[in-house]
Amino acid sequence: MIIHVVSQGDTLYNIANKYNASLEKMIEINELDRNESLVVGQTIVVPTDNFTYQVQSGDTLYSIAKRFGVSLDSLINSNPQIQDPSRIYIGDVINIIDSNRKLRDIEVNGYALIGINMEVLRKTLPNLTYLSIFSYQVNADGTYEDINDQALIDEARKYNVAPLMVITNIDENGFSSELASELLNSEVNKARLYEKILTTLRDKGYYGLNVDFEYLFPRDREVYNQFIKELSEALTLNGFILTTALAPKNRIDQQGLLYEAHDYAWHGRYADRVILMTYEWGYLYGEPQAVSPINPIREVLNFASTQMPSDKILMGMSNYGYDWSLPFVQGTPAQTLSNLGAVDLARRVGSFIQFDEQTKSPYFTYYTPTNKHIVWFDDARSYYARLMLVNEYNLAGVSYWTINQYYPQNW
Repeated sequence: MIIHVVSQGDTLYNIANKYNASLEKMIEINELDRNESLVVGQTIVVPTDNFTYQVQSGDTLYSIAKRFGVSLDSLINSNPQIQDPSRIYIGDVINIIDSNRKLRDIEVNGYALIGINMEVLRKTLPNLTYLSIFSYQVNADGTYEDINDQALIDEARKYNVAPLMVITNIDENGFSSELASELLNSEVNKARLYEKILTTLRDKGYYGLNVDFEYLFPRDREVYNQFIKELSEALTLNGFILTTALAPKNRIDQQGLLYEAHDYAWHGRYADRVILMTYEWGYLYGEPQAVSPINPIREVLNFASTQMPSDKILMGMSNYGYDWSLPFVQGTPAQTLSNLGAVDLARRVGSFIQFDEQTKSPYFTYYTPTNKHIVWFDDARSYYARLMLVNEYNLAGVSYWTINQYYPQNW
């Protein structure tokens, strides 16, 4: 696989010809419409193992590696005929080798909302280890209403994917600190919840449980820890696994309602897998920026790997983008859009897609009659950069929020 970044004048035909790749296969794996024009800066995943490139004026090995989405070390190792990597010449023939051979098999979790299109689910399931079905919204008394999840569970089982029940502290207003506090501080209510969870897991054919409790009061840190320990013991005893979702912390004493009650070391001890929600730096009501910038993600992984075994960690992966109106006005939400939707928007408004090297994220700007807009989203380059972190930190794998929109280049 090669990641090609579209330049002015590129067509699907000349891209396929350039890499000696199958045009039809390239259209298929990118789910492209052959009748639509390409967008400058758009990524195309090219199905090829290797090809050659003739050095042009101004080229360096670094610029060639960057252009074709391969590492500089890989490029040097693939070209032993180059005696001095700092000196290449116009007309030299460079071997470009499939950089994805560096990737290893990993675990992949995907959160699916109940309303997911079943065709999207079926296309995604062959790539998954776990399907986390979102969500059972617990009440303070330890009860919850049933959800219509059986079709998703059964479909996951057909593909040998482990379905995970998800519980959340969500009420009609979103994640509720008060609801969670009332539940976690009542032994009676917790016991009722444990029994109900085990019944649901058995009756519906779940493989395990995912706990996504967010915005907990800092004072509830210890009772939440005890809750996780008791759940872990009960689930293990009954043959189920436990996964938890944690806010993206970069230090133990990180302040804020989202962070303080999430104890990385404790979850690393009692959970089978820990999902780090490494996304939403750019968020719906926040200032415009990359949704999943690589540098702060690296800071989270640096911290997390000191608190828990790295091979328990599933790194969070966003699967969406945001369109902000400028100038940014606090309290004004961005518009959510899919990664494919972002490229379609760039095509409609005639924008070129740019790539921010610091965050490893694509973006573009455009104008309406009243405002300037900026769009941050993901493409093959940003996903590839984050997948390399899985190798670097020896993580168990990744977790997608959410898989309800299918983005073929990712898979």
